[in-house]
Amino acid sequence: MDIDSKQHEHHSTSTAAGSMDIYEGVPFTMQNLTQGNRYIKKGGKLFPCPSSVNSSTFFDLAPDEEVVTEVHKLCARIVLEYDFSFFTKSRFGVRPAETEAMRLVSKYTSVPVPRVYHTNFSCEDDGFIEMSFVQGSPLEGKWDTMDEKREESICRQTWDLISKIGSVPSQYEGKFQCAADGSPSKDPLLEDLQSPPRAITSDSDLRARIYERYVHFGGRRYEHELPDMLPRSDRAVFTHGDIAPRNIMVDENNNITGIIDWEYAGWYPDYWEYAQILRPAFWGDWSMWMERWSGLPQNNGI
Repeated sequence: MDIDSKQHEHHSTSTAAGSMDIYEGVPFTMQNLTQGNRYIKKGGKLFPCPSSVNSSTFFDLAPDEEVVTEVHKLCARIVLEYDFSFFTKSRFGVRPAETEAMRLVSKYTSVPVPRVYHTNFSCEDDGFIEMSFVQGSPLEGKWDTMDEKREESICRQTWDLISKIGSVPSQYEGKFQCAADGSPSKDPLLEDLQSPPRAITSDSDLRARIYERYVHFGGRRYEHELPDMLPRSDRAVFTHGDIAPRNIMVDENNNITGIIDWEYAGWYPDYWEYAQILRPAFWGDWSMWMERWSGLPQNNGI
């Protein structure tokens, strides 16, 4: 084979949408990204990333080239890592409330959260956040390998951080439950069926909203019992809303290095985080260990 024919030999690698020509590349779109895969982005195109490119060598790339890794994709929302140093979260469901949550937690507590560099919310519910890299790796990839002593340590650290998060003072008088920026909640249990959304100003409003959504979406089994089954509290505290192993970052010594994914954060009844953690989970025995080390009475009806 001569040099010319070798240069024109077709080389490709797989993408979410099919194969990628290593010379021509493919358009930089969600459809052409695969979770966990790393790419070289040049202009509006993606190319395969050589295995030799890492956090120490990517500085050798051309000025117009970036290393892009898909971290997570759900429906029309996507999280990307750029140049091993920062993340972007964009598309549907990315709202200003998430950046406000991280700002408030950073201002009032020592809880480690991503630092926001840049945002764009020109379209409602279709935004863009550029934020710092959080050291460590998700707990979900390490939990099942831990012994009981390490599991206990992680749970105690997590509850300590939850307590600190709850110390963020209320910013919106007259609102019992709302997102971090005061906007209506997008929590699946609380998002209003009416437009414009009604404010939740009390615990009774919150329980009525949960019941309304339960019946609307076909709930019948507990239709009559649910109002009395729901927990009650007149105290609202700042809450992450989705504390789970996928959102807890830990280092090699199993110390928590950060809490990520603040899209549901806001003010909720003081039992909310605890109740969310105890939901039927897909994280092995994590919920059981969290309950054991919560410091709260067990079998409390939540």
